Amino acid sequence: MIRSAGLSESEAMGACLLRAVEGLAFHLRKSDAFSLLFSAANAARVGERKTAGPHNKPRSRNSLQPTSSMHSSCSPKVPSMRRSRSPAFRLLPAILALAMPCPAVFAAEADTACLEPGRWTTIDVKGAQPGADIAALIRTMAQRDVVLLGEQHDQADHHRWQVQMLAALHAQRPGMLIGFEMFPRRAQPVLDRWVAGELSEREFLKQVEWDRIWSMPAELYLPLFHFARLNRVPMVALNIDQTLSRAVAKGGWDAVPEAEREGVGRAAAPSPAYVDFLFEIHREHAHMRDPKAKDVSREDAAFRNFVDSQLTWDRAMAEALVSAAGSGTATSGKTNYADDGRAPLVVGIMGSGHVRFGHGVAHQLKALAVAEPGLLLPVDAATPCTEMVAGLADAVFAVPEAAHSPAPPPRLGVSLEEHRDGVKIVEVTAGSLAAHTGLRAGDVIVEAAGGPLKRSATLIALVQAQTPGTWLPLKLKRDGETIERVVRFPVRR
Repeated sequence: MIRSAGLSESEAMGACLLRAVEGLAFHLRKSDAFSLLFSAANAARVGERKTAGPHNKPRSRNSLQPTSSMHSSCSPKVPSMRRSRSPAFRLLPAILALAMPCPAVFAAEADTACLEPGRWTTIDVKGAQPGADIAALIRTMAQRDVVLLGEQHDQADHHRWQVQMLAALHAQRPGMLIGFEMFPRRAQPVLDRWVAGELSEREFLKQVEWDRIWSMPAELYLPLFHFARLNRVPMVALNIDQTLSRAVAKGGWDAVPEAEREGVGRAAAPSPAYVDFLFEIHREHAHMRDPKAKDVSREDAAFRNFVDSQLTWDRAMAEALVSAAGSGTATSGKTNYADDGRAPLVVGIMGSGHVRFGHGVAHQLKALAVAEPGLLLPVDAATPCTEMVAGLADAVFAVPEAAHSPAPPPRLGVSLEEHRDGVKIVEVTAGSLAAHTGLRAGDVIVEAAGGPLKRSATLIALVQAQTPGTWLPLKLKRDGETIERVVRFPVRR
């Protein structure tokens, strides 16, 4: 067993798990089953600082919405995350690279960067192999039926890289479809109208309900949307509605009537390693919510439902990709075959946690007879060599560290849903502004900043518009009573 400098074996193992929990708390999209994970990440951050050194203030994908992005490797630091970012966002989004058991400990001398900024690296059993032939890599990927491009949702450079990859693949194979995790299936008609040039940016974002379905700054994704529009490449909505995610998380897959499953089939069984990892995350969350709670079991319904929810999400996106690849069309019915009659290349844009190590969407694709989906990831150029584990992806692109990063918009730290009386709080992140303010799950916010509140998007906009040091008064209903709370946004230092 190789030991890391300054850490006992048990400490190193603990640090590994904590970082994995953090990565899971970020990704993969807005499944209520995963909103619980960000609170685990917050608690884990304290322990990490004791074992692995200080980190900058954490950034959240959008803590006003369910945090389901789970993107993490089991290695002590998640490859795709910048060192200056909170571990809670070390990717990506997360729940998925889940199949590698945590290497117990690492040699200090091996914890060094081996990636070259701006260059591709392949990974084999010997570790990272920098300097991959980009031309050969693109040609190989362009021959696949499906290629998945990972991301950390809030990283602008990841999205710039995705645009470059789309352009390179499109040059090799003009017949192309682009699937997006960001959109539920019901948004497909709007995507079709956007690509057809019938909608302005503002109309497009309004009609897809961007602030409600994703809530990341639209500016991060607009270059991708414009690429599709300029090149008349169909966009495909991959995700499911939050209603289905919540139903599965609450009662499990079998409890949801077939008519309410949005046509999604039963997911392929996950690998044992994937289940093992999910169980550790589930157990950590249970203990953080109630430190006095007895140990949880793999037989607990809550854990089974947790796994079902993630699998449903992965399966839905995989099925949408396969359907697009087989038909050569989006739901508009317009074919996008190349001049040679080949079916289009289908490219999936999604959190890296759905891509890593062949878990998540990649695993479900293989169960649907997509033998070799291409797996490409952007990672921090400062990622240590110890994190470049065989099977991570076909190749990774080393993204240079940004010289300056803009401060993230304020986050309240809640998951929200519409309610007849206002906006209901579904989940409160531990240690968040909402928690410090005394907000609770089940509260219904009826007024914000002195005005009535009917939509979650309105509250999101109000919170993001707050400047450091200001206050936001709220009026809410709790257990039949009307109470007032004031959110105090801290001064940045």
